[in-house]
Amino acid sequence: MLYTRKGDNGTTKTFGCDQRISKSSTIAEALGAMDEVNSYLGLCKVKTKELEPSFEKIIHDIQKNLFIVQAELAGATESISENKVKDLENIVDDIEKQIPKVESFFISGGCEFSAMFDFARTLARCAERRVVAVHEEGVVGIGKSTLEYLNRLSSVLYALARLSSHLSNVEEESPDYK
Repeated sequence: MLYTRKGDNGTTKTFGCDQRISKSSTIAEALGAMDEVNSYLGLCKVKTKELEPSFEKIIHDIQKNLFIVQAELAGATESISENKVKDLENIVDDIEKQIPKVESFFISGGCEFSAMFDFARTLARCAERRVVAVHEEGVVGIGKSTLEYLNRLSSVLYALARLSSHLSNVEEESPDYK
């Protein structure tokens, strides 16, 4: 059954909790924001694998890790390991070797693929803010590595955006602030 009617009154339940919480609670907001990132990354994965086949595995691994973050938010004992943070750092380091040195911000939309990753980055930053709010509330314990992972995630997505433009032979435009 794909519906239960239990949330019709605006409440939901998280893992291991018998009490129902408001769908507008910080936990529900954080879970929803993480789901948005994960879902949009699915589109990025499908669309960008034709540009660079290695993107598919990178994104798929990130998606799996976002489920770990969601489980942690919902009260499960799973959490992101320090190694997963290092994995993201290694991806960024590898991409930096392939692209021209980044010395400024860029106006999004150099190509379709970079625009998609830039948008994914903004979704990831929003989700990170929601998770930080849950962490600051102290209702659910969020691990140090999880917070680090979410911070690195936006860096990976920014790097993938820059690499996408580079692979598409698109020269990105910096804002002129005029």
